[in-house]
Amino acid sequence: MKPVLSVITIVYNNVRDIERTMLSVLDQTYEAIEYIVVDGASNDGTLEIIKRYETRIAKLISEKDKGIYDAMNKGLALATGDYVIFMNSGDEFYATDTVANVFATASDADIYYGETEMVNDGRESLGQRRHKAPKEFTWRGFNYGMSISHQAIYIRRALTEPYDPKYQLSADIDWIIRAAKKAKKIVKVDGYVAKYLVGGMSKAKHKQSLLERFDIMKRHYGFIPTVLNHAVIAFNLGWYWLRNRRTND
Repeated sequence: MKPVLSVITIVYNNVRDIERTMLSVLDQTYEAIEYIVVDGASNDGTLEIIKRYETRIAKLISEKDKGIYDAMNKGLALATGDYVIFMNSGDEFYATDTVANVFATASDADIYYGETEMVNDGRESLGQRRHKAPKEFTWRGFNYGMSISHQAIYIRRALTEPYDPKYQLSADIDWIIRAAKKAKKIVKVDGYVAKYLVGGMSKAKHKQSLLERFDIMKRHYGFIPTVLNHAVIAFNLGWYWLRNRRTND
């Protein structure tokens, strides 16, 4: 029997991108999908687009929330599938057979993950994320940054807990680490599994995002290791910037 995947889409006033995200879910060749859409009481036409596909959505709620992770917790509470993944407005599954390929890779894993392709507002490919998905992943694997994006990770729902509301921008890192700590079997899927729309709140509020990430890593990895790891992160960022600057010059 095929495992059921709960796909959760969070959206607020994103009339431009919501349909593309929804169709990437609804057009999957994999049939055992429970699609959940959580709208934050959009007033720009987003809800009207969502309702065009209402008969194909398992659960839809549209109401004000306290932020993205509050909305994501609402989606999690509604999910009944064996696995859960977030495909938020603007992001997409990489291809129509992505979910089928993920579950065909191996049976009964606690976590499946793959690579993410970045795209810009014009849906043009920007290539692979700077943080390449590791060949092997454990909960310790985020000590140098978020190497797997949330739209490229499928987690057994029984391992998930609510997102911590004290974090406004980086709770997804903490959420994945907590689930990965409980996981026994983690499987990497070859190739791209998702498209990620570059931008978002964490880019706009970079300092707050970094402070939250430091606090999360300190909790999971300890203070001294986190300070040392951040020194490595800063060096790697500087080297990445210099290398790309030379390439572009």
